[in-house]
Amino acid sequence: MTETTDWNAKIIAEFRANEGRVGGPFEGAPLVLAHHRGRTSAREYVHPMMYLPHDTDDNVIYVFASKGGAPTDPDWYRNLTAAGQGSVERGTETYQVTVRELTGGERDRVYAEQARRYPGFAEYERQVTGIRTIPVLELTRA
Repeated sequence: MTETTDWNAKIIAEFRANEGRVGGPFEGAPLVLAHHRGRTSAREYVHPMMYLPHDTDDNVIYVFASKGGAPTDPDWYRNLTAAGQGSVERGTETYQVTVRELTGGERDRVYAEQARRYPGFAEYERQVTGIRTIPVLELTRA
């Protein structure tokens, strides 16, 4: 098991044991477990990630393919966008979602709000400036 896989497994176990709440770097932050299938393997994957709730629609959340400021997009982002669907565990609920990638001003507005609430996201964006734009996905309850 890689270090990242092991770290994710611990977060996933803690999330499920505590009705969607975890400690450590995610303590107090909104967190979901995103389920997706590999584009070529068809294997199911689960990744913990912070989300931003929509301002008025409880059926919509936004997730950010920051990969901690790495120069490449995370695999989960490519898997979700290729499939156009997946599912999330949010608190004690699991439900199907459709996936839409935000672009332009809409993407910039949502990302700026996440960076305002969680300054680490501003740092991730600074780290990839000139390399890539961090994708923002809208996940809507199907």
